[in-house]
Amino acid sequence: MPFSTMQDYPLTLRPILAHGRTVHANSKVITYTGDGYAEAMFAQVADRADQLAAALTRLGVEQGDRVGTFMWNNQTHLEAYLAVPCMGAVLHTLNIRLFPDQLAYVINHAEDRVIIVDSSVIPLLAKVRDQLTTVQHIIVKGSGDTSALGPTLDYDTLLAAEQPGFDYPDLDERTGMAMCYTSGTTGNPKGVMYSHRSTFLHSLMVTSSANIALAESDRMLVIVPMFHANAWGTPYAAWMVGADLVFPQQFLQAGPLSRIIEETRPTLTGAVPTVLTDLLINGRAADLSSLRLVMCGGSAVPRALIQGYHDVFGVPVVQGWGMTETSPVCAIGHPPKDMTGDDEVGWRTRTGRILPGVELRITDDSGATMPWDGEALGEIEVRGPWITASYYGIEDPDKFHDGWLRTGDVASVSSNGYVMISDRAKDVIKSGGEWVSSVDLENTLMGHPAIAEAAVIGVPDERWDERPLACVVLKSDSHVTATELRAWLAERTAKFCVPERWAFIPEVPKTSVGKFDKKVLRARHAADQLEVEKLS
Repeated sequence: MPFSTMQDYPLTLRPILAHGRTVHANSKVITYTGDGYAEAMFAQVADRADQLAAALTRLGVEQGDRVGTFMWNNQTHLEAYLAVPCMGAVLHTLNIRLFPDQLAYVINHAEDRVIIVDSSVIPLLAKVRDQLTTVQHIIVKGSGDTSALGPTLDYDTLLAAEQPGFDYPDLDERTGMAMCYTSGTTGNPKGVMYSHRSTFLHSLMVTSSANIALAESDRMLVIVPMFHANAWGTPYAAWMVGADLVFPQQFLQAGPLSRIIEETRPTLTGAVPTVLTDLLINGRAADLSSLRLVMCGGSAVPRALIQGYHDVFGVPVVQGWGMTETSPVCAIGHPPKDMTGDDEVGWRTRTGRILPGVELRITDDSGATMPWDGEALGEIEVRGPWITASYYGIEDPDKFHDGWLRTGDVASVSSNGYVMISDRAKDVIKSGGEWVSSVDLENTLMGHPAIAEAAVIGVPDERWDERPLACVVLKSDSHVTATELRAWLAERTAKFCVPERWAFIPEVPKTSVGKFDKKVLRARHAADQLEVEKLS
């Protein structure tokens, strides 16, 4: 078979950096400071990225070395996003919300040589400073007391000593360019190394109409933490096409987000359901009319949330699905052109339609492939150019099956490629031979007008082996009894799924990336720390 005569041009971040700084030189990067905004043009940000690359080189950072970032979503973080991979080093985005032992573990496991830290989170990094075995330099952005970290370097001083125009090296597109660790809900977090090629292709997909169609005419509000799967890939995609970027730093509550949206007028954003729910409940008077689309992911998106944004703000919410191991986006829930069998909101509540470039199958307990008939349930397995083939530095063969990534999500798939996740494999409730979906129960319960959040876990039962326990958070001005909730739920779901056990809790515990942390609820139940009401 003859070879193509097309140029073998590497898919690396370097041409993306060059394209943004020239073609889109006047696009804006806007960072909320808490009382105002700092602005810069793409060309200025690119120059500062050059200076950062030069400064890191002067500190001895070489190709393949890991550079950690311990920062909020802001312009400085974007400069590192661009400089570190383009100079051939690996950007390691450190999760600010990890427990100290996990934070120390991921820094040491990745063998970070340098960490760039925002001054506001110095106390968090200081807790583990004496445990870090490979870190040679800590660079601080912003003013404040740095003594708890020992010797440090000032970010702006380092950049001021350098000039734009860094000579970036030629790199193999398969070279690692960024690392993100899983949130570590069980055991130690696991590292995923993204390549230049995978990031380039994923960025293209984010700009596709099959995804969110991010374009030059857009202004992207980056709520998803930049330490979590590269903020779902939106900073790189925005730089690629010249979309303005708005960074909220740590100000992710309803009040400041409402202000940011009203004052900067973004057209796109993405966030986990907990953030969007807070905005819906506590920011109902906000003007969100500039938004043409909101992508929601990280956990199942309740129908009530999607309907609420439609009714209150007139803004469509679309559900996306993926994970750290998938860069992350694999599916997105745009309604199909033929919506036979469901309404628009109904399609948006589905996990999503598989994206071009990703292959997906569902398998049963024996590993056999199940049909795409909308009924059969199986574990989702995926493969594709932005799907990891292994974890960094550890063996975990149970997560990989004949070249496919096992996701741990149990789902059905319709014939036209729409995925509907029923549960995490570890969260499925097996009751008297029937499978009860905790996700379905949670989504239905959060449609009740008195409920702010609901998490459902399986608990032991003498008769049925396991039964659901509904842990409910009420809205501040609401009151409802377990008996009333059970009656309401019985009208909306199968009888055998309706919980007998109910617990009213002040909040649902969250993981470091905002997902419901059900293992904490299970542990509290096992330790008899939940006030459970069992209805007869």
